[in-house]
Amino acid sequence: MDQDIKHPHGKQVALVLQGGGALGSYQAGVYEALTAAGYMPDWIAGISIGAINAAIIAGNEPELRVARLREFWEQVSGPSMSWPDLPVEAWKQMMRHAGAMSALIFGQPGFFRPNSLNAWISGRPATSYYDTAELKATLERLVDFDRINARKTRFSVGAVNVRTGNFTYFDNAHMPIRAEHVMASGALPPGFPAVEIDGELYWDGGLVSNTPLQYVLETYPRRSTLAFQVDLFPAHGPVPRDLEAVEERRKDIQYSSRTRMGVETFRYAHHLRRNISKLLAKLPESLQDEPEVHTLRQAACQTTMDVVEIIYRPSIIQGSTKDFEFSHATMQGRWRQGHADARASLATEPWLQPAPAETGVRTFDVLRDHHS
Repeated sequence: MDQDIKHPHGKQVALVLQGGGALGSYQAGVYEALTAAGYMPDWIAGISIGAINAAIIAGNEPELRVARLREFWEQVSGPSMSWPDLPVEAWKQMMRHAGAMSALIFGQPGFFRPNSLNAWISGRPATSYYDTAELKATLERLVDFDRINARKTRFSVGAVNVRTGNFTYFDNAHMPIRAEHVMASGALPPGFPAVEIDGELYWDGGLVSNTPLQYVLETYPRRSTLAFQVDLFPAHGPVPRDLEAVEERRKDIQYSSRTRMGVETFRYAHHLRRNISKLLAKLPESLQDEPEVHTLRQAACQTTMDVVEIIYRPSIIQGSTKDFEFSHATMQGRWRQGHADARASLATEPWLQPAPAETGVRTFDVLRDHHS
């Protein structure tokens, strides 16, 4: 893996992709805009649908990545491609409900299918409602795992060990990556079955943490990083007025709160690390070999971290089914919004301005005021 910094701002570029099912086409639009602006990631990390998008990006030559993402999203939204996209909100809402019901009843091509009747009557209890064998074939067709394992780009996906409950990352810096590692990151129960890897079963990493940001920023040795974090659930939102909106708001809060908590926890810890580094520089020579100083030296760090938050904030209530509503028109709309939001965030590039000397972690949500 090439560890040489090539970016003019002197930081490695990380792309961090949250889980969120059908909302993931927003991430594809964001990536399209980022790469057009010259922000090629050195490290791509994902959870769940973010893991699938990350694998498609890392597992292809740069000039093929957007086309491969498009191929995936066109395939999994395939059954609804012939539905007319009329500019009438009542019609759009009806199509969104139809898309969600279609996913529940029939699954999505190249992704998941309802378990066969045999799974229910064979005498062995089923552990999921759907079969994801088609996803393995899709990944092996769209992703060059030899490229991922050649470590052209660092690649990490998170999953949860079903037996121990421990969160783990499958990282090409430490192990060969296969389609099963990506599938494990997106094996959300009880919809999808656990995925076996080296004798252990794994479920969706979103059960513990829906974003791999902290893993990217904390991994030792730390490097100064510009991380583009693409979140699919907004923390801020309107007070719900009915049960449908309540369920959507519940998901938004549940999956965004972990992201916010992770960023704030890291900000506090990194501030301590930087101050430890400054304090060590002031110690007299007589104390330099003390064991306590050795311990502190291992924790000290002077890296700087910039986190650019690009958050999917739909303009209308999409309801509780939004994360499994794969209709083609909605997929395209999310892709376009991701592209537009990323371009708007990149228009000013405030992260290129020098940070105050005392600041180790900065966060940027360029579109927050606009959406407010």
